[in-house]
Amino acid sequence: MASRTVHPLSNSLVTGPSARAAGSKLGEVALVFGRLGAVAFGGPTAHIALQEAECERRRGWLDRQRFLDLVAATALIPGPNSTEMAIHLGRLRAGWPGLLVGGIAFILPSAVLVTALAWAYVRWGAVPAATAILVTLRPAVLVVIVDALWGFGRTAVRTPRTALAALVAAGLALGGVSDVVLVAAGLAVGLALARLAPGRLRAVPLGQLLLVFTKIGATLFGSGYVLIAYLRAEIVQRGWLDDARLLDAVAIGQLTPGPVSTAATFVGYLVAGLPGAVVATAGMFLPSFAFVAATGPLIERWRTRPVLRGALDLVNAVVVGLIAAVAVRLAPAALGTTFALVVAAAAGVALWVFGFSTTAILGAAALVGLARGWLLGG
Repeated sequence: MASRTVHPLSNSLVTGPSARAAGSKLGEVALVFGRLGAVAFGGPTAHIALQEAECERRRGWLDRQRFLDLVAATALIPGPNSTEMAIHLGRLRAGWPGLLVGGIAFILPSAVLVTALAWAYVRWGAVPAATAILVTLRPAVLVVIVDALWGFGRTAVRTPRTALAALVAAGLALGGVSDVVLVAAGLAVGLALARLAPGRLRAVPLGQLLLVFTKIGATLFGSGYVLIAYLRAEIVQRGWLDDARLLDAVAIGQLTPGPVSTAATFVGYLVAGLPGAVVATAGMFLPSFAFVAATGPLIERWRTRPVLRGALDLVNAVVVGLIAAVAVRLAPAALGTTFALVVAAAAGVALWVFGFSTTAILGAAALVGLARGWLLGG
């Protein structure tokens, strides 16, 4: 059997030139990330933890420092971070073919499941039991968003400059300024400062849907929860969906394994059916493949440049502001009844007092909604 070693600065494992070995590695990448994509609940942080356990600790594809370098690299480029990690790790294990296979294998299980759920939503969404589940999930989803906002804010907002950036971004977003514009502005201002001081509409054309989601996928910094802000600006304000259906999409994205960003698949299905789901998914994730392919060989240089580090700090603060603005905007749709307020309070206690996982909380909310719908229906 051919020996294998990991070089800390190489882009792939050092192995023999055998085509059989290369095919075996590609199959391994497909199996590993297909399985992770089918069971990885809990959002991008949980996904990355699972990837570290599987690829670094269990299989020894790379050492921990290299893994952490890749995590840092995904924070420097837009797109869903855990998906970009799957793409990076696939490339390291099986070269450029692995880049494609790793990303697709991680995305596909969630995309297929979300498409099936979107079909069921369109067909049975008005059934009392299904409606009750979604009504119960909305306040729980809002609590999850607030929890993500708190955790991210503690990390990203640590100086007066970043606090100001977060507040300004939240205010401008609530005033109607595009989230994409705010992220781009944050990046530009951050670069400048770092240099100065280093340290239901099925007739909607599929081309338009592809363009919207490609723009989102190419400018999405931070965690998957930031996608909510982008979707509200690009989808709700165009009149394609309302806030309630947007929250439903987020709930489905949370309840299904794999990338939270497959909420785009759900939205695409609601807007333009199965072709819309395919187009929205492709637009959402294609930029990530391109960014990883372009930046993978440059990771070591990027991490040591103070200008990029300073810019990223400001972008992270802007993202905190965007999440805060979206939580404020979605609150009326999520907390419109006494029952919804009770669900939100219970979800908050379960999350912040007892430490239950977000997936467990949303699953419990779905069961409560199902039981309530059955009782009311009966």
